[in-house]
Amino acid sequence: MRRLNAPLLALVAVTLSSLDANAGGPLVDIRSVDPTIIVELRYAGRNNLVGYPLYPQGTSALARPEVASGLAAAQAFLRRYQFGLKIWDAYRPVTVQEKLWHASHNSDYVANPEIGVGSLHSWGVAVDATLVDTWNRPVRMPSDFDDFTPAAMWRYAGPHPDIRAHVHLLQVAMRDAGFWGLRTEWWHFTIADWQKYLPNQAARTAQVYGTQWQGKL
Repeated sequence: MRRLNAPLLALVAVTLSSLDANAGGPLVDIRSVDPTIIVELRYAGRNNLVGYPLYPQGTSALARPEVASGLAAAQAFLRRYQFGLKIWDAYRPVTVQEKLWHASHNSDYVANPEIGVGSLHSWGVAVDATLVDTWNRPVRMPSDFDDFTPAAMWRYAGPHPDIRAHVHLLQVAMRDAGFWGLRTEWWHFTIADWQKYLPNQAARTAQVYGTQWQGKL
């Protein structure tokens, strides 16, 4: 992948932040915190829900600094087992969330940006992630990204032990790094203390149906 120089990275960050007032606090390029994390933003290409790019070419994966640090911790854990993270999405402007909502109108998978706090991606506190092997190749997981079927459920119910092991490893890594999962999307993770990054009124009224890792994974 072509590397962007520092001024251009800063410009991308400013451009994305200017699209959405929700982010509020600072956002950082995840790969500036850990350059070994692979980034393949699905909404920067055509392989996604809408079938066309929603992000400008060269967009970086941005998140709150604490989220990026948590991902670096998860990456360090996974490296011990010869795996690593690939980020499919991170900070998402509300303008993009609106397009996704209009394309799906399915609140089980896509947050309506006009209700409550909308998507926590738009606050910089959520990411979509999968696994790669030690050569940065994709490994088998329960489904593809934005697969709005039962196959995308957080708890894998299929017959393949390698897929079960992969998703379990991802969940353990993200849990130990301070993230929650989401019942309907095995790839979606939100920082556990997400409420402190929202305005007080929004945080009090928000409802996030996350998996808090209670009991066995």
